[in-house]
Amino acid sequence: MDIPCELLVLADVIVTQDAERRVVRDGAVAVAGDAITAVGPRAEIEPAAQAERVIDLGHALLLPGLVNAHGHAAMSLFRGVADDLPLMEWLQGHIWPLEKRLTPRLVHLGGLIACAEMLATGTTCFADMYLYEHEIAAAAEAAGMRAVTAEGVIRTPTMTYATLEEGLELIERLHRRYDGHPLVGCAVMAHAVYTTDADALRRSFALAERLDLRWMIHAAESAAETELCLKTFGKRPLAYLDSLELLGRRTTLFHCVDLIPEEIELLGKRGAAVVHCPRSNMKLGNGFAPIQALRQAGVAVGLGTDGPASNNDLSMFREMGVCARVQKAFRNDPALLPAQAVLDMATRDGAAALSLPHIGRLERGARADMTALDLSSPNLMPLHDPVSQAVYAATGGEVRLTMVNGRVLYMDGQHLTLDLPDLLAEAREIVAWAREQESVC
Repeated sequence: MDIPCELLVLADVIVTQDAERRVVRDGAVAVAGDAITAVGPRAEIEPAAQAERVIDLGHALLLPGLVNAHGHAAMSLFRGVADDLPLMEWLQGHIWPLEKRLTPRLVHLGGLIACAEMLATGTTCFADMYLYEHEIAAAAEAAGMRAVTAEGVIRTPTMTYATLEEGLELIERLHRRYDGHPLVGCAVMAHAVYTTDADALRRSFALAERLDLRWMIHAAESAAETELCLKTFGKRPLAYLDSLELLGRRTTLFHCVDLIPEEIELLGKRGAAVVHCPRSNMKLGNGFAPIQALRQAGVAVGLGTDGPASNNDLSMFREMGVCARVQKAFRNDPALLPAQAVLDMATRDGAAALSLPHIGRLERGARADMTALDLSSPNLMPLHDPVSQAVYAATGGEVRLTMVNGRVLYMDGQHLTLDLPDLLAEAREIVAWAREQESVC
């Protein structure tokens, strides 16, 4: 039986991330349009595919494109500006003053830089919350990446809207612009309980319900946030959100570091998802999220890098390695959160946290989003266990191929949709701009 196929991708090893977590040796992935039509051994797929075009990666490990389920792409502009500071001092003393001087053009540039980095390190989909979010959506569209974009709901006035009504309308306009787009979608995201109020939280959630979008929020990111929430609202962050009926199957919470057992159980009962950002949590000194306990409670836990100013890079391969190691050290248990579970977080579970059921795996019917690692890289030799190598040994620098929706966007060191030399020239100008703004601040 012939297999519909416009493009055939061949690799020595394919980690499918399908329901059985199959690993295929000397494998092939057939692609027609934006979808995968077959995955299996090369000897079975190649004769039936009759491909119009073939990419033979040879000694490579092919796997689903990684899903960066939380970040602030334009903060690539602030990478290294204010390191080694506590969260609130970092935000209030450095980041927020700089953000007040941002322009749409600068946000677009920051988004393009972030897209270039993510493509070069195997990420095919990212979720983003920021201001001038239409510029991040445009950057993702230009790069050819899959993205879930969200203009942040925050205490007004902001740089992009004067009232909550204007902010909600801005979000709805962004949704209308990209509704039905094959790659770029939207969510509704309230920044945090300490930067909003009950009315803004409820109304933003109602908008997400009306538009049938995910509702997202930073929550329980640190002990300091919990203390502030207790002082202001008389409740811990999750209890406060639950009292407003905001925890449910449409809800995705970012960070969730400072949790107690009752809150973990609550998240499981409510069906909310969580996105874990271990390197950002570590760098800001916020602690270690109880990921194993969340997963055991039935919570879908994705993985994200957070912004490049608090990480400071966007490599999901590096995020996976830290995620697995930190949980073992946190609980003094080397068997905790094995490599396969972490790869699930960076693919299938991240897709679930963003309500994107057609990505995160390589199987018939899924979107053709994939990445490939060069197995001739010394740090990936010898290949005893491909999942282990992807999680513990890869850095992202070994990526040879990044494809989204059947379109190759990055191949063997070359960006095919972005002008990297032009981005480099503009990035150099940002250094002078940031220094000038900090001197004013």
